[in-house]
Amino acid sequence: MILQATSRVIVLWGALLAGLAPACATESAVARSVAPDSLAVASDARLGGDENRTRFVLDLTKKVDITPFTLADPYRVVVDLPQVAFRLPPHTGESGRGLIKAFRYGLIMQGGSRIVLDATGPVRVDKAFVLDPIDGQPARLVLDLVAVDRETFMRILAADNRPQQVADPIKKPASVPKNGDTRPLIVIDPGHGGPDSGTSAESGETEKSIVLDFGLRLRDKLERTGKYRVVMTRSDDRFVPLSERVRIARTQQAALFLSIHADALARRDQEAHGATIYTLSETASDAEAGRLAEAENRADVIAGVDLSAEPGDVADILIDLAQRETKSFSMHFARALAGGLKNSVRLHKRPLKAAGFRVLKAPDVPSVLLELGYVSNRQDLNQLTSEAWRSQAADAIVQAIHTFFATRIAGTQPGGD
Repeated sequence: MILQATSRVIVLWGALLAGLAPACATESAVARSVAPDSLAVASDARLGGDENRTRFVLDLTKKVDITPFTLADPYRVVVDLPQVAFRLPPHTGESGRGLIKAFRYGLIMQGGSRIVLDATGPVRVDKAFVLDPIDGQPARLVLDLVAVDRETFMRILAADNRPQQVADPIKKPASVPKNGDTRPLIVIDPGHGGPDSGTSAESGETEKSIVLDFGLRLRDKLERTGKYRVVMTRSDDRFVPLSERVRIARTQQAALFLSIHADALARRDQEAHGATIYTLSETASDAEAGRLAEAENRADVIAGVDLSAEPGDVADILIDLAQRETKSFSMHFARALAGGLKNSVRLHKRPLKAAGFRVLKAPDVPSVLLELGYVSNRQDLNQLTSEAWRSQAADAIVQAIHTFFATRIAGTQPGGD
């Protein structure tokens, strides 16, 4: 039987690649898992200086350790620190001053936060320290940056800028199967998170929050059916590297991986609308799919450091067979999803597309990326933020998942792709 053969292929795949593979919920929701008095709280941030020297200051309730480093192309300054509860004023970091164009911040793993400052050009960290609170004044994280030429920047980068982890790496979820539970396991992957907001609407809504809310809603609906086990790649506003999202699906031996996103286009293209369903392809099915895949694949870099650990090309025929079958099942689910959504959700004029999303590259897990709509389109945005629409769309996805697994359990092979 094909599925039995595939399981043997997967075992061989794992052996061959051993050692090669590596906010609608606010940050306060994350902080609840940690004793409140154990977290430093960031209350304000500001910039001062000019194009030669710029100072960044962050007010904190207590002193913390920091690890600053720089990155090139684009020029960024990254500050890793223990988990912080960010309580900054709205729109903090959206504009800059001096050597800093803008900055962002957020949780990147349980126990670790990150601040990413976008620089106008090559800079050097001249000073980086944290002052103790004194005389009623908060603790202060201070970062002094000075302008340098690119040659100097690259020399410093090569010499001593080695990112250090501030906490244990993201722990993989505990093994889900319990007491012989053989129900299919579905991994729901809300895109972006933490300092990576994804796309944003002109009115301020962020992709990371929209898709997290939707993903949690879908999880609850799936669990209520009693037919599936569900794992989230993130259930709060944290940054999860693309390779980690794939690893979660593979280590959990997921039967299906669904990544959820929302797109945005330039003002001149705001007539684009509707949901789009993507499967993996090494070559994009059109220019728009290629643009989107490139933007999503840069998510790790946008958040600070490229943490991807994708395996290289592997020529073994067993791996090729596993990937081909996985792609076939992925396309089968994509078609079921399009069919389930068409009667309840506005679809893009070409709803089925293919692109080279890294997050879809698990060789042994059927994987689909769903763009719920365009935050740059007013009608789509109204739907994406509507309780009724989100519930209706989630119901349609649940039904499509029922259809997909009913077909697989019956032993029907997916159609050709």
